[in-house]
Amino acid sequence: MTSAQNPELDSFFKKETPFKEALNELRRIMLKSGLKEEKKWYQACYTYNGVNLFILGQFKAYCVLSFFKGALLTGFEDLLQKPGENSRSARVIKFTDAQSVLQKEPRILEAIKAMIEAEKKGLKLESKPIEKQSYPQELEILLKEDPEFKKAFEALTPGRIRSWLLHFNSAKQPKTRQNRIEKAYPEILEGKGHNEDYQKKKMDRK
Repeated sequence: MTSAQNPELDSFFKKETPFKEALNELRRIMLKSGLKEEKKWYQACYTYNGVNLFILGQFKAYCVLSFFKGALLTGFEDLLQKPGENSRSARVIKFTDAQSVLQKEPRILEAIKAMIEAEKKGLKLESKPIEKQSYPQELEILLKEDPEFKKAFEALTPGRIRSWLLHFNSAKQPKTRQNRIEKAYPEILEGKGHNEDYQKKKMDRK
């Protein structure tokens, strides 16, 4: 079973970039999956029953095939890697040219099939609780003193809470942590995660 090309993505795949050929080879492979090709965040996303499973994207030095729930897969450590040090669920395969896509095609297809099967079985990543001791003291004080802020912070998604904790805890000096928390205050009240507006603007420019 093959997927239909989404005409809304024609401009994405026709755009002249250093990774145009690699992205088109990846699209060819993805269309073998039977998944629905959709345009999301200005990129090519592949979904199963409305669930995002894969997305194609490009950066300055490479393009990627991203697995939203790649951490569920085992036996593909040679192929999949974390996009960042603190990534929990996503896994990616990076490419710099079309030839590297062709060389890995059989293995890519295996990983795609395994990911689809994991979704069909309803496999989910274990939700790791955010440890209380990961909250910096400055944040603890504010949560106790400001009920409105506490309610807003605790209403954030686990991913957004984690993004703020990583941002706050990466500051070595108490004063720096305090400044970061104060600066984050209005964004947290709006239900946003760290750097959320920046990431959105970055995607809008593509």
